Amino acid sequence: MCPERVPELVPEETIFSVEQSMDRAEIARYLRTVADAVESDGELTLSAGEQNVTLQIPTRPTFEVEAERETPSGGGRGELSVEFEIEWDEGDEGDDGTLRIE
Repeated sequence: MCPERVPELVPEETIFSVEQSMDRAEIARYLRTVADAVESDGELTLSAGEQNVTLQIPTRPTFEVEAERETPSGGGRGELSVEFEIEWDEGDEGDDGTLRIE
């Protein structure tokens, strides 16, 4: 009897990261730029300061939407967030259902 082979977990590597305060109109412009790139050829270039990365998004990646509430353990005001994530593995063309955003 052969033991089942478990895939080795690879540590996550952040290749681009930016976090800054913006007004909603600025955020909407960035999201429209991303949407245009995803819809056209899938090529998305991210740049900020010394950071620069170009990604080729496949035809059918996984799209994740997550709304979170982080509450401080000592009480006080929490933090709300909404995260949009596009992820893919080579050859992955999965579909987990239909998403609606209104």
